[in-house]
Amino acid sequence: MTQNETFVVAGDAYDRFMGRYSRELAPRLIEFASIESGMSVVDVGSGPGALAERLAERVGSELVSAVDPSEPFVAACARRVPGVDVRQADAEKLPWRDGAFDAALAQLVVNFMRDPHAGVAEMRRVVRPGGIVGACTWDYGGGMQMLRVFWDTARALDPDAPDEGRTMRLRSVEELEELWRAVGFNDVETGPLVVETTYVDFDDFWQPLTLGVGPAGSYCKAREPKQQEALRDELFVSLGSPVASFTLSARAWAVRGVH
Repeated sequence: MTQNETFVVAGDAYDRFMGRYSRELAPRLIEFASIESGMSVVDVGSGPGALAERLAERVGSELVSAVDPSEPFVAACARRVPGVDVRQADAEKLPWRDGAFDAALAQLVVNFMRDPHAGVAEMRRVVRPGGIVGACTWDYGGGMQMLRVFWDTARALDPDAPDEGRTMRLRSVEELEELWRAVGFNDVETGPLVVETTYVDFDDFWQPLTLGVGPAGSYCKAREPKQQEALRDELFVSLGSPVASFTLSARAWAVRGVH
């Protein structure tokens, strides 16, 4: 299973797993990228539409376009944000002319592109000279608590578990800055974006992991029933055996540059 295939799931499944973070992250990325009213913007790798929705609130839906390779996500985004031009395509081959937008953003997507350099170069192509291209990825090494506790627990039970903190590309601010400079951007800036989400209880944390979304969800769903039960029990302990609501924080690294 490729990384892109881990996102061929229903939009509501993504929203339950990662969407609760994406909704909080979107306005912070928009501010970091200095998106202002009246700008035309394309959301690359839109998923079910968390960022596109916030962009539409900022600039108006008629000025927002979105693209994603997942057919279920494209349908979910179109339903979520009426009036946005939503298309199904890969980041490496965006279906718009050169210089079509004032800005292009990619939230939690660049590290999942088959060819990040080509994908970011396409984002630059569809932005006018002087336009902005921005993105963010999770700090998988320690800043994203939900994924960190999941993979630490999984690896304690299975040393071969594919920890995203070890395997994921573009998980550091240095890697993102290097990519942006290699693609040819000017005035490259980086910084942290921090959000929090509150889980009603442990089941609110656990159930979305069983839906098969992303590398963590795919790993969890693929476990045999006894292995999955053991993982669930250990995660409960790792989180302090919560019997009520609890809050986790998540840090993403953001980068922006000027065409």
